[in-house]
Amino acid sequence: MDHFLSFGARPPRWTGDWVTVSFSIPQAGQAPRHAVRKALGALGFVGLYDSVWIRPGSDSGAVSQALHDILDGVGGSRWSVMHTRFDEEAGPHGPAAAYDLAGLASAYEDFIARYSDLRVAVRDGEVDAARALVARTSVMDAWRKFPDIDPNLPEHLLPAPWPRQAARDLMLEIHSALGSLAEARLIEVATPYWPDAASWITHFLVSENSVSVPAGRDG
Repeated sequence: MDHFLSFGARPPRWTGDWVTVSFSIPQAGQAPRHAVRKALGALGFVGLYDSVWIRPGSDSGAVSQALHDILDGVGGSRWSVMHTRFDEEAGPHGPAAAYDLAGLASAYEDFIARYSDLRVAVRDGEVDAARALVARTSVMDAWRKFPDIDPNLPEHLLPAPWPRQAARDLMLEIHSALGSLAEARLIEVATPYWPDAASWITHFLVSENSVSVPAGRDG
């Protein structure tokens, strides 16, 4: 839970390093080519060019092992993993061009549009416990996708204004404001089947910078 709720709380540590993968597979190797692209995508890489993929950061251990596992038995295949720095990171041929930042911004803006009316209802005290449980769960589920699709690039590579902070602020406000109501509703629903529900069910409060301990519990 901590990862997706704390995502976006702090700017990423940025050293200017990128992990760059290049590979060459014989034309007949469609299956291993697909496997390589799938593995790279799962590890947070995006295609800068057809067979050159990049990811911010300097940790290359997992990708080296993945390529080794897929391609070592594929005749004629070659691959390399390099640590790279770009003179023009934000230019049309730099690493930022590999990302669909416009599409990502649109996803954040859609999130804001979807839940803005709910935030107004929360502020006006119009959300009861039954609605709070459904609404809070919906907001969390909708936010959960962003750590997987947002590469968390440094600010200087992002178009301005960047909507992630506004989306996160909205999520935090709703998540925090509805926590007690949602907890009460869940206890109400669970108690007939689980008499000790009130002793176990709680909710987390999320600060601007991190995830806190469960509300109303020690430790």
